[in-house]
Amino acid sequence: MKIDGYELNLSEEELDEIFAKKLRPIELITPEFEGYKNLPESEKKVITHLVKAAEIMNDVSLEQDHPLNFRLKKALEQAAPNNSHAAKALRLFNCFNGVAGLNGIDPEPIQIFKDVKIIPGRNFYPADLSVEEFHHIIKKMLQAGKHEEVRRILSARTMVRRKGDELEGIDYTKYFEKQFSAIANELEVAAHYTTDEAFKDYLGWQAQALIQNNEDMDMLADKHWAVLQNSPLEFTISRENYDDEMTPTICDNAELKSMLDNLGIEVNSKDMLGVRVGIVNKKGTDLLLTFKEQMKNLAGLMPYADKYKQNIASGNDLKQTMVDVDLIALKGDYAQCRGGITTAQNLPNDDKLSIKTGGGRRNVYHRQVRMSQDKERAKKLLNALVAENLHQYYNPEAEHIFVIGHENGHSLGPDSSFKNSLGLYKHTIEENKADVVSIAMMPQYVKAGIIDEKTLKEVYTTWIVRIFLKAKPQLIQPHRMGDLIHFNYLLEHGAIRFNGDNKLEIDFVKLPEVMNKILAETIEVQLSKSAQKAKEFIDKYTEWKDIHKYIAKTLQEIGIKPYIEIRTYF
Repeated sequence: MKIDGYELNLSEEELDEIFAKKLRPIELITPEFEGYKNLPESEKKVITHLVKAAEIMNDVSLEQDHPLNFRLKKALEQAAPNNSHAAKALRLFNCFNGVAGLNGIDPEPIQIFKDVKIIPGRNFYPADLSVEEFHHIIKKMLQAGKHEEVRRILSARTMVRRKGDELEGIDYTKYFEKQFSAIANELEVAAHYTTDEAFKDYLGWQAQALIQNNEDMDMLADKHWAVLQNSPLEFTISRENYDDEMTPTICDNAELKSMLDNLGIEVNSKDMLGVRVGIVNKKGTDLLLTFKEQMKNLAGLMPYADKYKQNIASGNDLKQTMVDVDLIALKGDYAQCRGGITTAQNLPNDDKLSIKTGGGRRNVYHRQVRMSQDKERAKKLLNALVAENLHQYYNPEAEHIFVIGHENGHSLGPDSSFKNSLGLYKHTIEENKADVVSIAMMPQYVKAGIIDEKTLKEVYTTWIVRIFLKAKPQLIQPHRMGDLIHFNYLLEHGAIRFNGDNKLEIDFVKLPEVMNKILAETIEVQLSKSAQKAKEFIDKYTEWKDIHKYIAKTLQEIGIKPYIEIRTYF
C-alpha cells in the first residue's frame, strides 16, 4: 500500500503482531487522578496551556528529526479514517514520533515506509550532506575567515542549510519563529494563572527565551528552572543532543578539530527539543531529597577530584534540586520511544551556558514510566537467568534507588570541557560514568543510614539483572552501550559469574572494589580529552560474547515488548 507515493514497509499483519504481543503501554495520569483533582482551578488552567505548548513543541521536534515526518504523518492521518492499514501505520508512527526508529532488538531501525530511513544528521543538516562534504565545507569556510558563520553552524541551537556552496546555521528562534511564538504565548497565559511565584517567574523567562535570539535568555530560563523545588507543577523544555550523529564526526578529524580549537570554536551537537508536563508528587520528592544530602560528600570521593572543578556546590549551598513527577504529557524528544523511554533526567547538560556560568541542575523523575513494569515477565526472567538465592534481592523499587544515584552521578565528575572532546563517544562514556557512580557510591548511602545492607544487595542485584541485554547495542544507544561495558567489566574482574546452568551469581564482597576500579578508569578517559582513548575503552569492553547471545536469546524467548506507546489523556 502506498501513502503519498511512499510504500508502507510493514504489512497489516506485521503491525497487528506488534500491537498484540510487542507493545508496552505507558499510561499517563487522567483528569480523575487524585493529585490533579486536588489542584486549585487556577493551576488546572495552567496545565491546559502547558499541554498546548507541549503539543506545538512536538511539531518542532518532528521537523528536527526527519524532513518527511510532517508530510507522511499528515498523509497517514488523512488515510487512517477509511483504511485500517494506514491507521495502524499511524499508530506506530506515533510510538516512534517519527518515520522510523530502533526497537532495541533489531540491529537496524524499523522503517514505517520503504526507503525512508533515519538520517545521521537528522533534519538538522541537509539530507544529502555527507560527512566528507561537511568537513570540507567547514574547513573551506574557516580558511576564508568565516569563523562566526562556522560557530553558528556548530552551535547546539541551529538548523543548518545550504547557502550556495557553503552552509549556514539558522538559530532555532528564527527557524521555528512561528512555533516558538505560539509556545511563548501559551507560557505567558499559564504564568498569568499560576499562583506559585517561582513557577510564574520561570515561565516568564522561558517565554522570553523562545522569542529572542540570545543564548543568555536560555541561560536565565535554565537558572530559574533549576531552582524550582517546591512548585506544584512541572514544565520542562528539554534540550539534549543524543540524536545528532553529524556534528560529533568533526572530533574524529584531527586537522579540522585543531583548527577549531585554535579559534576557540566549540563543537556542539544539535539539541533535539521536547516538553514534559506534570504534577510534582510530594511523597516521592521527599525520598529524593534524602539522597541529595549526600551529594557534597560524594563529590569529594570522586576519583581524581583534584584535577577538575565540581560545579554542584557553591559555599554551603548545593546547586541541585530534585522532584518526583506524575506525568501529564511527554512530547517531542521525550515521545521518540525508539528502544526505550526516559525514566528520569538531570538537566541542564554541561554544554549549556547556565552550567558554564555557575547555575545549578534539576533532576526530574517519571513516576508513570517506572511503574509500568511487567511483573510476570520479571518472574520468568529470574527463573531462567538468575541463581535462586538471588531472587530474594530482586526488587523493582531498588531500581528507582539506582536511577536516583545515576541522575546524581551526572552532576559529579569532569565538566563539559573534558566530555565534549570525546566526540562521538562522549555520550556512551558519560552514561557509563553515571551508572558506575551510582553503584560505586551506593555503600555511602548505607553509611549515611539512608538504605540498609539488604537494600544495598537489592540495588546491586536488580541493577545487574537490568543490564541483561536483549540485543547487541549500537553506538547511538549510549545507555545500552554502557550496560554492555559494565557487564563485561564485572564479568572480567570476577564480580559476577554464570554457573553451570548459565545463571547469574554475584560476589557481593568483590563488587564494590570492582566498581571503584571502573569508575577510576572512566574518569581517566574523560580527563584524557581523547576520542581515540574513549573509542579504545568502549571497544575493549563491548565485545558481544556467547553469554550475551544466550541471555538475549533467552530474553526473547521469555517475550519482549520493545515498542512503547505513551497514552495521554489531557
